[in-house]
Amino acid sequence: MKNKLLLLIVSVAAILIISFFSLTMNRQNDSIKIASVVTTEGQILAYMMKDMIEHYTDEKVELINNLGSSTVLHQAMLNGDANISAVRYTGTDLTGALQSEPIKDPEEALAYVQKTFDERFNQTFFDSYGFENTYAFMVTKETAEKYNLQKVSDLANVAGELEAGVDTSWMNREGDGYKAFVEAYGFDFARTYPMQIGLVYDAVDSGELDVVLGYTTDGRIASYDLVVLEDDLNFFPPYDASPFADTALLEEKPEVKKAIERLIGKISTETMQELNYLADNNLIEPAVVAEQFLIEHNYFSGGDE
Repeated sequence: MKNKLLLLIVSVAAILIISFFSLTMNRQNDSIKIASVVTTEGQILAYMMKDMIEHYTDEKVELINNLGSSTVLHQAMLNGDANISAVRYTGTDLTGALQSEPIKDPEEALAYVQKTFDERFNQTFFDSYGFENTYAFMVTKETAEKYNLQKVSDLANVAGELEAGVDTSWMNREGDGYKAFVEAYGFDFARTYPMQIGLVYDAVDSGELDVVLGYTTDGRIASYDLVVLEDDLNFFPPYDASPFADTALLEEKPEVKKAIERLIGKISTETMQELNYLADNNLIEPAVVAEQFLIEHNYFSGGDE
């Protein structure tokens, strides 16, 4: 009798333990995980989205920061390691995750990535935050004045004397990368150095390089007083910035979708550059920059909170 009672107790305990771990795993699987790349912009937007979701819902959010590239970010979403991307860019995903040809028209590009991600991956590419962060060639004011540089085509006559620094991933990009750029503009630099994007600004400011390829919303443009050259041939496709999420999550938790949608169209290119400047130049933590921005705008309540 004692053995039967002991066996019953052990069996019940085992069932309770299994149930506990099952519930715990389900909660973990249902948790909201926001992934972002290593850039200052990605960090700020990740904290901003986290704050918005936690402000308007009862959800707790986990951040997966500092992913090395858009390719790693895409894979994290496919693997289920994350279910929200803080920011994705139309031009990047067109030629990257979707392996498609560049599309020059911004509205057409956005419509294409939204439709294709929905059909292929059951993922939602939201409308834009309101800003574009595209590639742009930059020089110091001294270099611009020396060679009378205002647009990228102006580099043609002097490019053979100049050394350039570019994002490592751009060197091998199809469609809008290094090879296509040389073909489109008809010139190449004396030497082109692939490097981490965060290092190009210091390199051009210190005079180690003459011209660099950076991002149009980077706060270091203002910090170093750089001149952004006009892409007069419209070589670079649109890189409108949008939130991104698994559709299944949004259907299960519509309140999360509503919280994200409050940010749509609320951040201009100038505003994003200013936010990046606060972090990169004034050394304010991205989490603080994000929170201060949302508090200033009352979390974009719109009077219906």
